[in-house]
Parts: sequence; structure tokens; C-alpha cells
Amino acid sequence: MASAILIQAVIFVVALAALLKASDWFVESAEKIGLSWGISPFVIGVTIVAFGTSLPELASSIAAVMQGDSKIVTGNVVGSNITNIVLVLGLVAVVAKRVPVDFKSMDLPLLLGSALLFWFTLSDAKFDLWEAFVCLACLVMFLVSSFSGTDDAPEEELPQATWKDYAFLILGGLLVWLGAKFTIEAILEVCRITEISSGFIAQTIVAFGTSLPEVVVSISAARKGQSGIAVGNVIGSNIFNTYAVMGIARLFGDLVIEDSINEFSLPLMVGLTVLLAFMVLTSKISRWEGALLLVFYVFFIIQSILSL
Repeated sequence: MASAILIQAVIFVVALAALLKASDWFVESAEKIGLSWGISPFVIGVTIVAFGTSLPELASSIAAVMQGDSKIVTGNVVGSNITNIVLVLGLVAVVAKRVPVDFKSMDLPLLLGSALLFWFTLSDAKFDLWEAFVCLACLVMFLVSSFSGTDDAPEEELPQATWKDYAFLILGGLLVWLGAKFTIEAILEVCRITEISSGFIAQTIVAFGTSLPEVVVSISAARKGQSGIAVGNVIGSNIFNTYAVMGIARLFGDLVIEDSINEFSLPLMVGLTVLLAFMVLTSKISRWEGALLLVFYVFFIIQSILSL
């Protein structure tokens, strides 16, 4: 049994690493191709980059639905949103000592709205197809609001995309799918061997793994004195997780909602989103507030383990 778990753990780590690296290739190639087509850097940032940070969650969620264990989807989204707020921002605030907040005024209300809508749609322990279309419509509205007032990049500044960029875009997309497929297969096999709920693994281990890019990028930005980027990254990523991952995954099949999601994880996610809103009212996140967020992350992990 131990050797079988070890083998699946190795497969999980390798597949997740491939998924994350492939996501980087996909996003970097898409950014360069988008710029070569004359799309403004801002629009690329709020679409391709924001979508890229949620690409691991989206790919693994679709793979989970297609492999018959859709409870992973909600656990992944809720766990990732919690991890983004308490772990990513908590670490950044502790490292940077003080995180200045500078973002468009509509972003925070949209984040709060997405969290409350998520809670409302799952309150009956179901996620119907019409609710998926509502989420996708909200995603479109978020993108439209982000596009408004932006200008295309000047033609003389446009980079030239090469065949390698298109090749890496295709290769990255293929490896994202394969990485997600083997990640989910390893999770399901570990769950079968240990009889641990796949929902628990999704909202803890998978959520942590798929949030690693945000952790690394945000800490790197904090060390360079650009820690405010992390706040916008978390807001955009959480909105995309809620609307895009849930909405698109539901198109591939019914989603199973575990009782623990509505009883603990989802209310905690909404509460932490509201807490974040109060924190940024002062236009900064202090070091002690970052430490408080990390305490919440430890509480989340411990409570998840105790609920097994």
C-alpha cells in the first residue's frame, strides 16, 4: 500500500509540475502573439495573464469532470480562492512588510460580488446549468469592464511573433491537458487506496499546487518593491476561478457539491473575501495583517484535516 501511494505521489508531483510549466509556456506565447496582433498590454494582462493564472485549476477541473469525480471541481475552486487570499497575500505582506494597494475601483466590488454569487448558487448543494451560464455571463461583463477605456498598442512598438511562439502555444496547451489528466488520475488512485475524500485533496493539496505560480510571482514582486501587483493578481485570479472554472467545468457534466463545502469552506472563503475588502480600505496591507492571514491558512488546513 505504501509503495503504491508513493508511486502515485511521484506521478502527482511530476504531472502537476508539467501542468504548471506548460501553463507558463502557454501564457508567455499567448502574450507575445497578442502583442504582435496589436492588442494592448493592459487587455492582455486582464485576459490572457489572468486566465493563465487560473488555467491549472480549469484544466484539472475539466479533467476531473470527464473522469467522473466532479467533487474535485468545487473543492479546487474554493481551496484555491482561500489559498490565494490567505497564503499568497499573507506571505507577500510578511516579506514586503507593507503592501500598497492600487487597483481599479470596480475590481473589489466584482470580487465581493463573485464570492457572494458563488455562495448563493451553491446554497442548495447543486450547481445547475443555468447557473453556469450566469457565471459565464458575469465573466464576460468583467472582461468588458476591463476592456473599457483601453487603447491598442502603438503599431511601431509591436513585437513580431515567430513560428516558435505558435508552436509553444500549441505544445503548452497539449501539455496542460496531459498534466491535468495525470494529476487527476493520481489523485483518484490515492483516494481509492487511502479512502480519503478527493474533495479534501482538491481544496488543500491541489489548491496549494495550482496556486504555486501566484505564490512565486507575488513573492518575487514583493522583493522587487512591486508587492501591490499581488493584490490585483489575487483579485483577478479569484474572479476567474469562480466564473470561468465553475462555469466551463459545468458544461462538461454535473458537479457534485460535498457537504463540507457549504458547511465550512465556502463560508470561510466569503468571510476572508470580506476581510480582504476591509483590509484594503486603508490602501495597504500591513505586516501584522499578513501574519493574521497566514494564521487563517493554518486554521483552514487543520480544520480540513479534522473534518476527514
